Amino acid sequence: MPVVVATVKTKPGRLADVLAAFRRHTPAVHAEPGCLLYAVHSGEDRVTVIENWADQASLDAHSAGPALEAIGAEIAEALAAPVDVAVLQPVPAGEPGKDRLPQT
Repeated sequence: MPVVVATVKTKPGRLADVLAAFRRHTPAVHAEPGCLLYAVHSGEDRVTVIENWADQASLDAHSAGPALEAIGAEIAEALAAPVDVAVLQPVPAGEPGKDRLPQT
């Protein structure tokens, strides 16, 4: 089950615009087949999205889907840098149950 960590660095004064775009389109992402987790987090100059997908096919469909396309179009002018996307797999370590997202 792929885990995605996507970090969006925002231009000064544009964080609220980026968060608004995520708020508008996250319900559509949650409705996509295979979406186990799509959680948006914000900091001073960035938005980080933690995602968990049932399988690679679900992630591929999301990556090519209309919700992500809409988010990208809305936030393009607010980006301070290209979006950093990492697709990861859980690594068992430490205490079982505390070493991965619940769905992985």
